[in-house]
Amino acid sequence: MRRTAALGSAGVLVAGALVASAIAAPAAGADTRDRAWSEARGAQVAAERAAKQGIDWADCPADWGFAKPIQCGWVSVPLDYARPNGKQIKIAVDRIGSTGTPAERQGALVYNPGGPGGSGMRFPTRVTNKNPLWANTAKAYDFVGFDPRGVGHSTPISCVDPQEFVKAPKLDPVPDSEADKRAQRKLAAEYADGCAERSGWMLPHMTTPNTVRDLDVIRAALGEKKLNFLGVSYGTYIGAVYATLFPGHVRRMIVDSVVNPSREKIWYQANLDQDVAFQTRWNDWKAWVAANDATFHIGDTPEKVEAKWLELRATAKKAPLGGVVGPAELVGFFQSAPYYDSSWAPTAKVWSQYVAGDTQALVDAIAPDMSDTAGNIRSENSNAVYTAVECADAKWPTNWQRWDRDNTRLHRDHPFMTWANAWMNLPCATWSSKQRTPVQVKSGKDLAPVLIVQSERDAATPYEGAVELHKRLNNSRLITEKNAGSHGVTGLVNPCVNERVDSYLLTGKVDAADVTCAPHATPKP
Repeated sequence: MRRTAALGSAGVLVAGALVASAIAAPAAGADTRDRAWSEARGAQVAAERAAKQGIDWADCPADWGFAKPIQCGWVSVPLDYARPNGKQIKIAVDRIGSTGTPAERQGALVYNPGGPGGSGMRFPTRVTNKNPLWANTAKAYDFVGFDPRGVGHSTPISCVDPQEFVKAPKLDPVPDSEADKRAQRKLAAEYADGCAERSGWMLPHMTTPNTVRDLDVIRAALGEKKLNFLGVSYGTYIGAVYATLFPGHVRRMIVDSVVNPSREKIWYQANLDQDVAFQTRWNDWKAWVAANDATFHIGDTPEKVEAKWLELRATAKKAPLGGVVGPAELVGFFQSAPYYDSSWAPTAKVWSQYVAGDTQALVDAIAPDMSDTAGNIRSENSNAVYTAVECADAKWPTNWQRWDRDNTRLHRDHPFMTWANAWMNLPCATWSSKQRTPVQVKSGKDLAPVLIVQSERDAATPYEGAVELHKRLNNSRLITEKNAGSHGVTGLVNPCVNERVDSYLLTGKVDAADVTCAPHATPKP
């Protein structure tokens, strides 16, 4: 799950068998069962229609940023699958053909990077950029990306004016008083209202199951009898729900950095769990910064590094750096280190420059670029989709006392992300559109083996989520990257993981038992 911005506080992220399997997923109740049947039937109708229509591939629009030989196209899907012949929306897709011989080609590999709110359209650039980790797979598969419904070029939604959304500084996410909490609650409610005002017609349909149905329509439009899918972060939840609703349509599926699919976790408890995991990985990074004090000169113990962080936070709270970087913006920038090991050294370097007296380096790295209107539109859209999907997927607590109690308790020992995460998700407490019951993720008939990849100390998707999904999907295999915590393991150089990913995608074979891999290389300062 990717956090990219936050409201008033932090820039965080913080056929017959088909019908039967879909009916089994939602909770009991005549209305729910009727709607489940209608949606399953609608998905079948839409897929059959897409299979006949195909995709009219052409050069990508110039302003999309994807040069030849990448091609772009559109797939039409129902806004509401219970009414498959009603209003249609367009899903943007792109592809690059397989690089091997015709005999080597196995079909299309479809990708989702997470979010909710992330675009998968850059996936074909792994081929044009000659990414060595994917060279073998690219010989066998067309690489296909897409913007999920509501994202980017796929009928994008919005909750607030993008230029207003990125303005800084925002309120400190850590409240000092009840008045601070009231101010944040007001901002969250206003954000929810803005979503309803600007995108209300889409909100009831911005669910993970609908994205999953869109994915199956894309499969059909590609001319694929079965789906080959790589999902990372929130993309793993898309994969888990797809495996539940369309088990017989799975050919190959890799889920990397796994959202816990339990109904009890989606999404309120999942975010609380995330706060704990972020603190753990934040502590890992502080220890690394301290071990490399000869390079960074921030502190030679984790305690000294934490003291410097609190000092920086206090300074920015008293007087925002450059007039725009306060505590919320600091959290938004520094959270990339717990997320990705690739951010460890760059984040520490900028902080080191600040400690040495170069405040501008930190301001330049963090401050919003008000002239980048296209980038600001993308940021606001991503946050809108994140909120819309998580709010629509499940019922959220509406009692502020519960939010206050849970986050106050967590903040005591896990202060890095807790309150910032709470404010980002609080619009779901006053969400005016329908909130559904999450799918009961489980194995269905004829589900092929699913490969699960997870680092042990992941901040955004805690390890327990991979274990839970593994339990639920029969014949799945779990690859654990031990003593590692970077989010998105399949994109890292670790031969123990990389070779198994290649083998699975090329042959369909998995190990006889689960595998534990040593960690990838520790970042160099």
